[in-house]
Amino acid sequence: MEKINRRTFNIKLTQAMAGAALLSNIPLSYGLNSGKQDKKLGIALVGLGGYSGGQLAPALLKAEHCYLAGIVTGTPSKEKEWMDKYSISKENVYNYENFDEIAKNKAIDIVYVVLPNSMHAEFCIRAAKAGKHVITEKPMAVSVAECDAIIKACNDAGVKLGVGYRMQTDPYTNEIKRLVAEKPMGEVQYISSDAGFVSANNPTQWRLNKTLSGGGALMDMGVYAIQSSIYGAGANPVSIAAQEFKTRPDYFVGVDESITAQMKFSNNVVGNMFTSYNANANRLFVSFRRGWAELNPCHSYGPLSGRTSRGEEIKFPYERHYQQTIQMDSFAKHVLTGSTNFAPGEMGKRDIIIVEAIYKSIKEGGKTIPLDLGDMGIVKV
Repeated sequence: MEKINRRTFNIKLTQAMAGAALLSNIPLSYGLNSGKQDKKLGIALVGLGGYSGGQLAPALLKAEHCYLAGIVTGTPSKEKEWMDKYSISKENVYNYENFDEIAKNKAIDIVYVVLPNSMHAEFCIRAAKAGKHVITEKPMAVSVAECDAIIKACNDAGVKLGVGYRMQTDPYTNEIKRLVAEKPMGEVQYISSDAGFVSANNPTQWRLNKTLSGGGALMDMGVYAIQSSIYGAGANPVSIAAQEFKTRPDYFVGVDESITAQMKFSNNVVGNMFTSYNANANRLFVSFRRGWAELNPCHSYGPLSGRTSRGEEIKFPYERHYQQTIQMDSFAKHVLTGSTNFAPGEMGKRDIIIVEAIYKSIKEGGKTIPLDLGDMGIVKV
């Protein structure tokens, strides 16, 4: 696989703990300080861009079962800055060329790959071969074949694999899952999920470079809409048809700007999803037989907001970086105790299967593409 040097591109739940115990997939100890593990796992962040610096590293300062132990960067000037800010020792600092030496470092248990999409497979595989557990940021990879290669490498090495789907351990997501599973308003009939933002004044960013990103809005924001559609329906889709719309072809060169898709699910739910790099969209609407539930905003870092047709507000305490903290703590506890992995590799692969089907439908003029996913990536709670 071709190596790409990153330097070549721009780059309190206490109030609601009873509710969290009921609605969240995460043990109650995540909102408290009880039940600590004896060992905290060391995480190395690979790629020190905006998400690592703005979200993941601060979140690790609050984590109960893991901490920031190391960094991997292609930008030498960032090394001292991060070492000083997060008290990282020099022996836990790597670059992309000497990364494989991390195999000898017992202080690092988990490698979190936070690189452009096209680099996920290479560094996930190298991390697995180094005997480290792996988290890959979403999307898992740029193709189903790469997802398969990552899963195989982790299985061969006997290491755990997770995808950076922070919403899978978020209490708002888990409340929707509860409503879908317990059916207080009856069966789900229809879902609508939107995820997008307006990209402007940065046409050279890696997300708009298909070689690095693997696609446009669908590979980035569309994954959120796919995810929420599935947990909103409570099942995987059995078919999908899609259309692409482009109003700024001079800016979105070679990547998709806006995509709509229509889905039918294995439980006969139907749904629409929308994703865009040219429209602000951040909503999930779930229609039940006797009412509805909505999250708006749905996918952002927070604070999120929700409501139901019964006049109930869906609301949880907000704390900055909480999503990323419980996401990484959940994976670390999975490694430590064998607890549920709420975002396994099979989930990431499933979503790329759906992405590929969407692109195929668009290429074939909106043709309906059948899907045979079974329960792939569905995590029972």
